[in-house]
Amino acid sequence: MKRKILSALLCVAMTATMLAGCGDKADDSKNSDSDTQQEADNNAGDDKQEAADDAGDSEGGGNKLTVWCWDPAFNINAMEKAGEVYQKEHPDFTVDVVETPWDDIQKKLTTAATSGALDTLPDIILMQDNAFQKNVISYPEAFVDLTDSGIDFSQFGEAKTAYSVIDGKNYGVPFDNGAVIAAYRTDVLEEAGFKIDDFTDITWDEYLEKGKTVLEKTGKPLLSCQAGESDVIMMMLQSCGSSLFDDDGNPAMVDNAALKKVMETYNALKEAGVLVEVNDWDQYISTMTTETVAGTINGCWIMASIKTANDQSGKWAITNMPKLVDVENATNFSNNGGSSWAITSNCQNVDLAKDFLASTFAGSVELYENIIESGAIATYLPAGDSDVYGKADEFFGGDAVSAKIVEYAGKCPSNNTGVYYYEARNAVAIAMQNVVQGANVDDELKAAQETVEFNME
Repeated sequence: MKRKILSALLCVAMTATMLAGCGDKADDSKNSDSDTQQEADNNAGDDKQEAADDAGDSEGGGNKLTVWCWDPAFNINAMEKAGEVYQKEHPDFTVDVVETPWDDIQKKLTTAATSGALDTLPDIILMQDNAFQKNVISYPEAFVDLTDSGIDFSQFGEAKTAYSVIDGKNYGVPFDNGAVIAAYRTDVLEEAGFKIDDFTDITWDEYLEKGKTVLEKTGKPLLSCQAGESDVIMMMLQSCGSSLFDDDGNPAMVDNAALKKVMETYNALKEAGVLVEVNDWDQYISTMTTETVAGTINGCWIMASIKTANDQSGKWAITNMPKLVDVENATNFSNNGGSSWAITSNCQNVDLAKDFLASTFAGSVELYENIIESGAIATYLPAGDSDVYGKADEFFGGDAVSAKIVEYAGKCPSNNTGVYYYEARNAVAIAMQNVVQGANVDDELKAAQETVEFNME
């Protein structure tokens, strides 16, 4: 009932902040959706014509599917490769991929749903995982239920699948992997007397103490992140299966033992100099490529940025992240970012769309082998057993990192995002910065929860 009320409210007052998930950090990781209802009405006609021109006419079904997604080298390439795989058994099939930035997809979806112009949507869209629940809860009429589609969702990491599950029903087919890795400069660790195994299956308390040693002996912090961002906080929190909301979608920051421990841990890392904050994304990447820090903890997609420093090949290794101390259900695994495919209610051949996704992204190891060179690592668990995924990556010390990451994805706890996930993330990020400056953790969590409750009202 709570979710139905929230959905009705959102359809009247379209003021939501949208933050793009990982893998799209080059766009500053932030997208906003502040369209009003009036804007939606005014834009509906234009969007309908644009959809007819850009997305192609799928009226009548046939063997053609139209897809909206972004990033030619990554997502678009993967969808085109999926089309090629499907064509082997269905030679008359075609897929029309329309390059559409994520913020445009969100805007067009919002406009279509709030103005009753769902016929402007394509057959399939790619959606950021952290926005999936928000959109399906807000606009359930825009999406096709895939629960009984024949797709075996147990073949994906549980946490990945959970992003697109609403009220026990599946609405998305998982795609790219956002499993968290801890990446370290092995030469720097060696200088401090450590090996990568010394940072495997450890706690954050151990990480802190070893980080102090690395800093003392090499002058390099172990970790960097953007000031005012909540990525590190959310990775820590999800690693124990905890969330900023309860199961009914209510803010649950006050008396949240896991969240308090996360903030205390972050503050301890910052005070010790083991974690260093920077101002923006470019500076964050630079801390790794210019050898300012000895490591990073982020979604596995961060490896692509690390590998731009060609002169550092063979000097990096990955392992799992530290786990929280004295927190129930704590693990060494988490997730940050990723996206999933959804079939829209405007799809003219739903059976074709279901079979296409079931046969490719939810059923083809060959597809994932074909797209791994672009950095698209599967959450489809069978792909992790393939010879291609078992191939050594010389940049990361000859380790079979792709297979390792799929394994991590299968161990990651799920978390609850819901409608106000981004507002809650932002409120916690502000609270964390205040704590770093000396504020009381409990007071800041109370203020953060009140901020989110105000937004929900």
